[in-house]
Amino acid sequence: MNTFLLIVNVVVMLALLGVLYWMQKKHISFTKRVFAGLGMGVVYGVILQLIYTSGSDVITKSVDWFNLVGSGYVRLLQMVVIPLIMVSIISAIMNLKGKQNLGKMSFSIIAILLITTAIAAGVSIATSLGFNLTSIEIQGGDRETAQIQKVEERLADVKDQTIPQQVLEFIPSNPFADMTGERRTSTLAVVIFSAFIGVAVLGLDRKKPQQAETFRGMVNAVYAVVMRIVTLVLRLTPYGILALITKVTATTNAEEILKLIKFVIASYVALAIMFVIHLIIISLSGFNPVTYVKKVLPTLVFAFTSRSSAAAIPLNVETQTKKLGVSDGIANLSASFGATIGQNGCAGVYPAMLAVMIAPTVGIDPLSWDFIVTLILVVMISSFGVAGVGGGATFASLIVLSTLNLPVALVGLLISVEPLIDMGRTALNVNGSMTSGLLTSKILKENDRDTFNDQSRELDSAAHA
Repeated sequence: MNTFLLIVNVVVMLALLGVLYWMQKKHISFTKRVFAGLGMGVVYGVILQLIYTSGSDVITKSVDWFNLVGSGYVRLLQMVVIPLIMVSIISAIMNLKGKQNLGKMSFSIIAILLITTAIAAGVSIATSLGFNLTSIEIQGGDRETAQIQKVEERLADVKDQTIPQQVLEFIPSNPFADMTGERRTSTLAVVIFSAFIGVAVLGLDRKKPQQAETFRGMVNAVYAVVMRIVTLVLRLTPYGILALITKVTATTNAEEILKLIKFVIASYVALAIMFVIHLIIISLSGFNPVTYVKKVLPTLVFAFTSRSSAAAIPLNVETQTKKLGVSDGIANLSASFGATIGQNGCAGVYPAMLAVMIAPTVGIDPLSWDFIVTLILVVMISSFGVAGVGGGATFASLIVLSTLNLPVALVGLLISVEPLIDMGRTALNVNGSMTSGLLTSKILKENDRDTFNDQSRELDSAAHA
């Protein structure tokens, strides 16, 4: 009987994927197909929840098949992340007029990411106090107890490293190993290695211009091929979102979420407020926030469903360059930096909220300015090198809590709602990186306003190919 039900569930998924394929053949816009996939996934996931229970064998096996599309799509994006970062950054830097421009771009992007992370921490502190969140209200079961043990083991690794040692991790000792994503700072290490290659080409221009020109031709050819691969992969976005959101909806345990509903609501209120602050900053910079939202929504939807800032890098870059008018160099740097530095959601909102909840249990007044200022500074510093995949917020929280000498058990107690909140956090992370790219392009006067204002711009160059 279970086998029959499994086949039925898979057939229904195939039928929904067929609907999206039909929409693509009819040249329905990319954005509409993305939201169609999102909507159908939510509805189908809810139906599966109503028919079965979230932990049933049928749902588990069905999701395993759905992962061929959902997780398969994420893997394809992860496949192109490193090649895209490398050739894009090398190409952007070697075409700069001077090395100083690279410094300005990097400084502006990182500064904006860190400032918005500090603001996110402040918003999180205010929200936590407003909702009167306390760790005492949260109770854990066997699953949470097991998670606490894992958290404490991970904390031991964090405590073994000083801040200078953590900074040293950004510098690549073996760039080829970092290309495999071996370390949590691998993406940032690849960015640094690629930047060195680009700067080296600029130096080669003066001494051996012929070799520099030959290398430029090779990079430009590879860049064209990589961008074509990115285009082909991005065509699959609606299908990936359908499978990913179906999995999330079908496997979410509503009863566990209801136990922590106050924390979930407070988290999303903080995330929503920070998103509005992004729009206010964009508006003050002279950009229409409504136009911005319309153009970035498909990227944010993917970030929401995939829970991976790193996997969103190709879509992030494509959105900035094709829709927002950001130059290639700035778009690639902001997307890459934003996946590991200054994540507004994972490194800003989440750790600050946990710290405020835990502080009273050890006799610290969360309303004291000493605690608030210290917390914000620690959040900013610890936001360097947060992994751009699911679980990055846990690592950031461990660093913040251990630096402030606060208990870390609460991180394990929140395991049941972690995936649900992580979806919103990841969307805010990606929006923060796009905001930093857009603002930097404005500051350095490298923004194409015609592209930004063009309402017909779609990531659909592939949709009609």
